[in-house]
Amino acid sequence: MLFNSFGYFLFLPIVWLLFWISPKRFSTGILLIASYVFYMIWKPEYGLLIFGLTIFNYILGLAIHHNNQHKKLALIVAIVGNLLTLGFFKYAYFVRDTANSVLSVVHQHVPDIPFEIILPLGISFFVFEFIHYITDVYKGGQPIHSFPQFALFASFFPTQIAGPIKRYQDFIPQLSLPKQFKSEYLGKGLELILFGLFKKVVFADNLAVIVQSTFDHPQLLSSCDMWLSVYAFAFQIYFDFSGYTDIARGSALLFGYKVPLNFNLPYLASSISDFWHRWHMSLSSWLRDYLYIPLGGSRGSTIATYRNLLLTMILGGLWHGASMHFMIWGAYQGLLLVMHKVFLSLVGENSLYKRMSTAALYKPISIFATFHLTCIGWVFFRASNMSEAIKILKSLFFIPGPNTVSAFSLSLPATSQPIVFLVLPVVLLVLFSGQIISFWTSTRPRPITYPIIIQAVGLAGMLCLLLVLSPDTSPRFIYFQF
Repeated sequence: MLFNSFGYFLFLPIVWLLFWISPKRFSTGILLIASYVFYMIWKPEYGLLIFGLTIFNYILGLAIHHNNQHKKLALIVAIVGNLLTLGFFKYAYFVRDTANSVLSVVHQHVPDIPFEIILPLGISFFVFEFIHYITDVYKGGQPIHSFPQFALFASFFPTQIAGPIKRYQDFIPQLSLPKQFKSEYLGKGLELILFGLFKKVVFADNLAVIVQSTFDHPQLLSSCDMWLSVYAFAFQIYFDFSGYTDIARGSALLFGYKVPLNFNLPYLASSISDFWHRWHMSLSSWLRDYLYIPLGGSRGSTIATYRNLLLTMILGGLWHGASMHFMIWGAYQGLLLVMHKVFLSLVGENSLYKRMSTAALYKPISIFATFHLTCIGWVFFRASNMSEAIKILKSLFFIPGPNTVSAFSLSLPATSQPIVFLVLPVVLLVLFSGQIISFWTSTRPRPITYPIIIQAVGLAGMLCLLLVLSPDTSPRFIYFQF
């Protein structure tokens, strides 16, 4: 079931009504049943997968807590079991194809997989939540004794498919709080859902039309047109994923639960390190806590720190997809992080650099450079393979031939598109004005709130634009494939 589908907007109010009219003791059960219905509508048999993993991790979590003698063995079994499950569904074809490429030198090949493997929705996210739980219990955290609560932690439908990745220490205590309806849950929850839907349907889906057509024909585009297309994808993926997160956070808030913030104006980051503190924040913090730090983090030598950064980002790239271009994207991000650390080590204490870093133009220039370095990385992320990525990079930095086609004329005809690109900058400034003003005027940005009448008019305007500017079709969210 997609967040941007008619079915979801029938499903959500039914679950919401049942939740609030039922006694507190039934709340977890209602959400648990709803979460499995939400998941199994797509492919019923994969409900058994998430349920089986839930039982597996629940038992091992309790075993780790109660059996000190074999807790390390239980930890290893749990992590290996989770990773093998993820690896089978997500990387079996990648391993087979890689092995065949290597064995082709000696004219050999591995046997074909005798059945089709379909990647279960959300498996990357709930496996990471299981690993976080098991690891934290091993480190001394209290396990979840209630099986229904543990099952809901893993399957909670607002975050089930594409996060944000929850921490059980934050989520589980909310399930035990007194059940009390507050009007702010409804008001703020619906506002977040509308905001997220607006980002997805009006911005991401309209930009997707241009991105699809231009990325399919990079050889026909000039360098300028290709850059416009890359900019379009940068904002498409931001609006698509942050729109999903807003709908997830809003849906959770309707029931009185809070889930992590995942984005904080990432394209205003002034360094690549700052970018990863603002983009997909729940994944970034997971990679730091459960991959980078266990690898050694920055506790060893400088070279070891750089190695750990590169390995973390390469594996983070492979987490996004079992393909070479995702691995290269991760390696590129890791290399940028290493270069940033090298740069700071060389000039961090330099008096000239310190004076430059306080200049008025330093921050805008840093943001401009970081954004464009990020956009180059998006080429590897968006391309379907390395060959296509190389073609796009050539088009970005060279002119392979006469510019016979414009980026915008390649897009499918749609009368709303010119309106979208006229309205887009204005709407962006209005929607994010509070955050942007706070960002530029404070070292600790806080959202600026407006009077209720302005908020009401703004939401009504968003709803009108949503109805007017929505394209004919709305594809599923980009991160559903991960």
